[in-house]
Amino acid sequence: MKIGIDISQSVYVGTGVSVYTQNLVRNLLKIDQVNQYVLFGSTLRRQAYLYDFLNTLPKKSSFTSKIYSLPPTALDIIWNKLHALSIDHFLGTTDVVHTSDWTEPPSKAHKVTTIHDLIVYKYPENLPKRIVETQKQKLAWVKKETDLVIAVSTRTKEDIIQYLQIPQAKIHVVYQGIDESYFPQKIDSILSVKKKYHIKGRYVLCVGTREPRKNLARVVKAFSQLKLDSYTLVIAGNPGWGKEVVIGKNMLMTGYVEAKDLPALYSGTSGFVYPSLYEGFGMPILEAMACGAPVVTSNRGSLAEISGSSVVVVDPEEIDDIAAGISKMINLSPPERRKVVAQGLKHAGKFTWKKTAEQTLAVYREVMR
Repeated sequence: MKIGIDISQSVYVGTGVSVYTQNLVRNLLKIDQVNQYVLFGSTLRRQAYLYDFLNTLPKKSSFTSKIYSLPPTALDIIWNKLHALSIDHFLGTTDVVHTSDWTEPPSKAHKVTTIHDLIVYKYPENLPKRIVETQKQKLAWVKKETDLVIAVSTRTKEDIIQYLQIPQAKIHVVYQGIDESYFPQKIDSILSVKKKYHIKGRYVLCVGTREPRKNLARVVKAFSQLKLDSYTLVIAGNPGWGKEVVIGKNMLMTGYVEAKDLPALYSGTSGFVYPSLYEGFGMPILEAMACGAPVVTSNRGSLAEISGSSVVVVDPEEIDDIAAGISKMINLSPPERRKVVAQGLKHAGKFTWKKTAEQTLAVYREVMR
């Protein structure tokens, strides 16, 4: 097979879609020495990121690349609105085209797409209007043209059936993996990262772009309610959209955290808090577990699906419940904490990018039957 994969979203370093794209491609090239891959992507201002990613791939891998200089806004018009100019014009003849989560180009090839979530339908008020419009136009073409859909969780599959009316038989659930760099870090690494981000003493950690569905405002209120003078609430991640969260006493916003620093940040925390209102998958809770952190998370959707039995589960809309969850997590006795950490490490170990790549390759084979 000749397989085209859109790697455009890999340029948005640190986002879940970028992590997915890079790890999927890297592991497909590791496990598959038979098929040919064409990695294509477009960006106007971030071409260096695409080439940086391509340069990390194994030199002996069976792939070629096609990079072109068009901004996302232009591609939105060409491929989502007008649905003109086949991707075959750039790639030549391919057997399978795997599209990204931003644009849906026409192609004569068999089409596969990954849907990470359906926030645009479930919580459109939490997103910029342009993103909602673009995503809905793209998804309309997915519904019409895509042969098989990859959903990153069973919850996302259920949402796809409900909102897009795509038949269940066309949807395959393929879980994401955890990068091998996520494991409990040594104390020297933890202290170095704490110093870098100005974190002192014990801390409770939140990670993610600051946007409404991440539920940070309730986390801040819950933490304030506990009056934990000996802990700092550390919120790590980029500014997003919506109303900015106002932090209070014993709280710190680090801003963007480099990916290489996250394992130490997870490893050093007294506990990780992630009571998101909605996630397509929820990779941060697995990353935290893989680094030995106890976890408080939401009882909703994919988070309840993938989190396993070792987490403290809370109602994300109840501040008192979040506060009780944080209190329970940081007050675990040493034996209880060791048990929770061991269970979390074992559970996180089930999610590998190799497995993601193997199951995705199986989808490519099925779409060709």
